[in-house]
Amino acid sequence: MSSDKVHTAPEVVADSADDKRDIAQVERVMSGNTELEKDHINYDRIDDELAKYAHATRVEISEEENRRLKKLIDRRVLPVMIFTYFLQALDKGTMSFASIMGLRKDVPALMENSKFAWLTTCIYIAVLIVEYPTNWAIQRVPIAKYLSLNIILWSTTLALHAACKSFPAFVAIRTLLGIFEAVCQPTFLVLSSMWYKRSEQAQIVTWWYMMNGGQQIVGGLLAYCFTLISKVPNSPLSPWQAIFMTYGIISFFWGIFVLFWLPDSPMRAKCFSEEDKALMVERVRSNQTGLQNKTFRAYQIKEALSDPQTWCYCLIQICTTLPTSGLGGFSQIVISGFKFSTLETQLLAMVLGVVIIITLLGSTWIVNKTGQNLLTMGLFVIPSFIGTIVLMTVRNTSKANQAGLLLSYYIVLSFWAAQTLGMSMLTRNIGGQTKKTVCVAANFIAWATGNAIGPQVFLSRDAPRYFIAFSTHMGCYVLLVIVIAFLRWNLMARNKAKDRLAAQVADANDEHLVHAFDDLTDKENPNFRYVY
Repeated sequence: MSSDKVHTAPEVVADSADDKRDIAQVERVMSGNTELEKDHINYDRIDDELAKYAHATRVEISEEENRRLKKLIDRRVLPVMIFTYFLQALDKGTMSFASIMGLRKDVPALMENSKFAWLTTCIYIAVLIVEYPTNWAIQRVPIAKYLSLNIILWSTTLALHAACKSFPAFVAIRTLLGIFEAVCQPTFLVLSSMWYKRSEQAQIVTWWYMMNGGQQIVGGLLAYCFTLISKVPNSPLSPWQAIFMTYGIISFFWGIFVLFWLPDSPMRAKCFSEEDKALMVERVRSNQTGLQNKTFRAYQIKEALSDPQTWCYCLIQICTTLPTSGLGGFSQIVISGFKFSTLETQLLAMVLGVVIIITLLGSTWIVNKTGQNLLTMGLFVIPSFIGTIVLMTVRNTSKANQAGLLLSYYIVLSFWAAQTLGMSMLTRNIGGQTKKTVCVAANFIAWATGNAIGPQVFLSRDAPRYFIAFSTHMGCYVLLVIVIAFLRWNLMARNKAKDRLAAQVADANDEHLVHAFDDLTDKENPNFRYVY
């Protein structure tokens, strides 16, 4: 039997005029040439390492046992994702804090907003270049070791920021930082889908992604502490140099810890018993998005690029990261533009972190309660419209207006919920390892594109109200709502078509999830259902 035989299964689409032909084709593919192919895992398609632990059919795991296994995973894997992402967010946010800690005075070229913006943009241009090679490597190399190597490299690069004295030097070092940090988010999406069930992934992605807010809180407090260095007579380091070096050294030792602590996969986790490893594999069987597969399947690239779902997730990232990167990179400058002192600006940035955390936790709580991902995303875009309109129309002429503008700036960030939930939907709705690699790469290319453009719309001549920037953000929110509405309609239609198919073709009901690890894509697996 050909190892790629299953990919001839029909794509299940809504309102197809060829239902009978699709039904016949599903019966042929799911049945195969023998009963053996129908009732057993297709070992020609399953990963060799995974095959040693995957049972032939679904193994029922009790709720008590499931909770025990999840606790083991949470203790080993989740803290690494959370703290690593916290360090990366802290590293990226350092430039924003450094901007009001003497950096722009020591490097006069950075007094121009256009040049300062390039220190953020160049990171994401680097990500654009290396994103697909990084995702290709993630599918094929020991993922934990690859992550730890990149942490060590980016921490060294971060510490070297302290030695930079010119604009070209900063651009060069920031570009290297982007190359090494590009591994973080796609790795965490893969780890989230590898270790956790679909029902858990939205919460897991939120846990590590909300460290963007955590770094605002801790970063603001630490930035204030490092500012005190300027008061020390004859200090050999400027506050901004000290903060870069400190964060770099901490991240370096963390990278070494990750090397020894984080398992590459459930199958390679020497910290767990053989029985537990097998059960951890079975936990994620019901995801039907696969766990690990190093085989390259060219047809899955074509399916990924022709799937509207792929481009919807990309647009969600562009529409959310473009405002995020600008508001993040210029947060200190915008808030100080509301006529707050440096100390007040640093402390108010901490509140910004609290807003981000509340937004992400609140949106995840609603999703867990209602099961509505896309409606929740749309709901959390509404405050962003309101806040942006206020920022564009209200002048800072009194203390009341100052407080109102600051509050509006905070609530604008509610759209972050869409960014996080969009990422978690990608891990839950895309099946097939090659397809997932392409979709994740495309997602983060879009993510990097939005982040690269974001700071460029904050123009010096437009300060302090930044009409051009906030008008651009409004356009992003409008497009985001349109994409959310289309994606919800599309995924609902796909599920209905699959339900109709399952009602007419017995073989389309893989109740024992025999083919869950056969590296099928979401479209070619008739038993797969989308979350929306």
